[in-house]
Amino acid sequence: MPEQDDRLTRLTVTEAATAIRNGSITSEKLAAACLSRISERDSGIKAFTHLIPGLVMEEAKAADRTRANGHAMGPLHGVPIAIKDVIDTAGYLNENGCPVYSGHQPDRDAPCVAALRSAGAIILGKTVTTELALLTPSPTRNPVDTRRSPGGSSAGSAAAVADFMAPAALGTQTAGSVIRPASYCGVYGYKPTFGLIPRSGVLVQSPTLDTVGLFARSIDDIALLTGCMSVHDGTDPTSYHCSGSGIVRIAGEEPPETPRFAFVKTPAWAQADPAMQTAFIHLGESLGEHCDELEIPALTEVLEWQRLVQLAENAGYYGPLQDRARELLSPGLNARLDEGAKVPVRAYVEALAGREPAYERIAKLMGGYSAILTPAAPGPAPRLEEGITGSPIFNGLWTYLGMPAISLPVLELDGLPVGVQLVGLRRDDGRLLRTARWLAARFAR
Repeated sequence: MPEQDDRLTRLTVTEAATAIRNGSITSEKLAAACLSRISERDSGIKAFTHLIPGLVMEEAKAADRTRANGHAMGPLHGVPIAIKDVIDTAGYLNENGCPVYSGHQPDRDAPCVAALRSAGAIILGKTVTTELALLTPSPTRNPVDTRRSPGGSSAGSAAAVADFMAPAALGTQTAGSVIRPASYCGVYGYKPTFGLIPRSGVLVQSPTLDTVGLFARSIDDIALLTGCMSVHDGTDPTSYHCSGSGIVRIAGEEPPETPRFAFVKTPAWAQADPAMQTAFIHLGESLGEHCDELEIPALTEVLEWQRLVQLAENAGYYGPLQDRARELLSPGLNARLDEGAKVPVRAYVEALAGREPAYERIAKLMGGYSAILTPAAPGPAPRLEEGITGSPIFNGLWTYLGMPAISLPVLELDGLPVGVQLVGLRRDDGRLLRTARWLAARFAR
């Protein structure tokens, strides 16, 4: 690949947007570099499921004409962004990783995609997801080590960013499908506060939990993209009004004082790789007086509540599809839906009722801390022959509680990336990103 193309594909979203704005590069050249990288690499990585190169180049050229004519440019003007194949994108197939949806093409963008376009972004293509965004492994491989899994249902999005095919990509998380793939692939992954980014036009598998998230290569990018997509959507009952520009501003500020971290092992700690446990204990010690180990007894119940709610709602929303096309679903998915159909109604209702009281207790315990510090995954990415996408056990509890979380690609075990997860209070996304910036800078020293 030409040196110039290689340089372009390694730009972050923020760098690319700035360079396009000041004229040092064009959107056309950036898009061409991304498409060239995909052409060269994706036969082995399998991050993308639907590409329309001609459309990408048309949109990139149109972005350059807009700039040349002196028209207004949005904060993402001319920057290519990839979209997970469970998020409606006009002009592209949306097949949800499942043959039942083969050939399905929506006629309009999901609001989160429309917000990206409104900010000037161009759509690079659709990325591979697992079957109905659940646990059946996808064909995507981890760019760090192609013998390993890239993680769960947002596998293609994480791999596309990690392999420099796309500056950023959208994903979704219902248990751990943003944070875990980000950890395995060595990129930044962000799951915002539940409801911050609207979910209309996104495949519904568990409305209590489904959250739109994103992958990028810097915290600046995470803040910018989140700010652009923080739009209120009256068709999504979880959506709320929020200042996207406020998130960007707060995320870019210096903390008024040194952040304090609550190191929370969670009930999943025993399932973590021993080397991971050692690395996190050393990390906590390196933060000295600014990090305390904190016990949160309520999390044991939360883990089970998340499991029950996701199982029950998977069965509720995918049950009709299973009834009419069971033979087109994998044995693993059919077994999961059968299990979900057996969740007792009382257990489901009790799990829903427990969420807010549990969050209130945790929020009270976090009163003196900037963020929770905890692993993003039990260890490095599993090998493909294990036939799994890895465990979301360090993620599902925060998803259930609707709390924002970010995975920072700052640790390695045996040369493989492992993420450091930070978790913040609901609707405090700017502060969480500001704290994440501080911690990432500390590792960079």
